[in-house]
Amino acid sequence: MSDFWRLFFSIIIALPLTFLTLPANSAPILITQITAGDFLELGVDKIQRGDYQEAIENFNQAIQLEKDLAVAYSDRCLAYLQLQDYHQAIADCTQAINFAPDNSEAYLNRGVAFYRQGDYPAAIVDHNRAIALKPYDFRAYYNRGLARAGDGKDSEAILDFNLALTQIPRISSLLLADIYNDRGLAHFVLQDTQAAMLDFSLAIRLNANDYRAYFNRACACGRNGNDFGAVRDFSQVIRLNPSNAQAYVNRGVAQYRLGYHLAAIADLQKASEYFENQGKRVAYEKTLDLLKNLRQKISFATEIALL
Repeated sequence: MSDFWRLFFSIIIALPLTFLTLPANSAPILITQITAGDFLELGVDKIQRGDYQEAIENFNQAIQLEKDLAVAYSDRCLAYLQLQDYHQAIADCTQAINFAPDNSEAYLNRGVAFYRQGDYPAAIVDHNRAIALKPYDFRAYYNRGLARAGDGKDSEAILDFNLALTQIPRISSLLLADIYNDRGLAHFVLQDTQAAMLDFSLAIRLNANDYRAYFNRACACGRNGNDFGAVRDFSQVIRLNPSNAQAYVNRGVAQYRLGYHLAAIADLQKASEYFENQGKRVAYEKTLDLLKNLRQKISFATEIALL
């Protein structure tokens, strides 16, 4: 399931610098006064460059100059989200809301932090508030849909994904693909495989390089008994994400059901190698057990055929 938090940065106005000069017959001295707005602008630039720790330092300096600058707390939250420090992200957004109760971005960002912590009810509450402040913000509907899906409310999640689709700019094909993919997962959980397949296919049409949509459609194919389709889509996953061990496992199972026993064994062997290299010991052991069972079944079937 995709993790969505396409959050817009606050609009920063570059404040003019203050210049003090000596009389014309003297050498000029340039004195620059750094403002909180300047530090905000620097922080946003650092976030866009992926330098989150430096961004935090810039926002800290902005807050030192203006303690009640709500946007500095809200923007600093973005950096903490990227660093997976959700506790601090929540604290910053709460402070931003205290200074500016109508700051919809702070509610949106805090909702994302709650979602990442697994506190889905709190995330839903914050996205409700964001929607109340900005009823046409597709991000809030999409994020609330993710939180509702996490909370096991897949029917309500689908309604939110539908609302997000009515609000999102049509030019955002990659974002559209994410929404279709997550709506497809909600349909899949509700066992509406036909609707899930349609959504996964729409996601693939919009973003042919998203291996998640191929993976999900492959699982839907497997549920429908379409092992050829499952092998096709898991092969695409492996092409786009060659170290995806689970795709090798699932393709191996589908290959086995189709009677391609050697291919199935090769896939499971490859999966076990990746799991071991990735330090996923439990998955590695389970894959070895599955490989052992398949080999026994293949050996038994071969003995029966020779009788």
